[in-house]
Amino acid sequence: MTPTLEHRPELAYIELRTALDSFEKPLGKLDEAERRTVRARSARAYEIGARALASDQAPDVHVPRETLDHALAEIRGRYPDEAGFAAELEAHGFDLASFREALHRELRLEAVLDRVANRSAQVSDLDVKLFYYLHLERFQVPESRTVRQILITINPDYPENTRDQARQRLQALADDLTGDVEQFAAQASRHSECPSAMKGGLVGKVPRGTLFAPLDEALFGMKAGQVSPIVETEMGFHVLLCEGIHAAHTIPLTEVEGRIREKLEKRRRSVCQREWLKGLEP
Repeated sequence: MTPTLEHRPELAYIELRTALDSFEKPLGKLDEAERRTVRARSARAYEIGARALASDQAPDVHVPRETLDHALAEIRGRYPDEAGFAAELEAHGFDLASFREALHRELRLEAVLDRVANRSAQVSDLDVKLFYYLHLERFQVPESRTVRQILITINPDYPENTRDQARQRLQALADDLTGDVEQFAAQASRHSECPSAMKGGLVGKVPRGTLFAPLDEALFGMKAGQVSPIVETEMGFHVLLCEGIHAAHTIPLTEVEGRIREKLEKRRRSVCQREWLKGLEP
């Protein structure tokens, strides 16, 4: 007897995946509205897959036993032990045989869709260049600056961190700073109350608009090697060192052509698959 759609392990597997992909939670944690959404999406995905597997592209597509074993082992490896894996299967209405059957269908469907996608037109060097120059704004890197800081926080519960004391402590440090990176890093490591103290006060390379507004204004008005006056924010009192200035620039094509080619290939493969699947609709 052929099982109904509701009892097919392949559909149950799709529902499990759809719940995780759509709502990032297992089936058992969905509310009724989410369950309806998952059921509708899964039923459609199952029907689309069934048409693909019944097409003229599928009869000679086979999933090697080793491929299925490897995929199953990869999923099983996400669980601490065999008992945990078995319990998860049971919780979703599977035994090992039915889960293996559902996984086999998914792998076979993926292989069919890969075969179809391989018919998509190859991406040429000209395609890559056209995308780059037509979307040049995507490859603009704004000016940024490498910055270190020393922070003394304000906390009236501690005598040394009252507002006046915090500022005096930082001023005493700032008076001796020369702009030398090693000196600044050493002082930040000893005295800064920011986690960046672990790295000699290094905040890193930051573009405009990343820091608190007063710090941002101070940093982007500085020259390389310059130490800022004391700047106050809601965090406390800061002294900055502008370690380096990195001019705005355009990322050269040579650095991004591989990424562009991959993006275009993925897009073409996806379009090819969608058009093919649409052609299978009754």
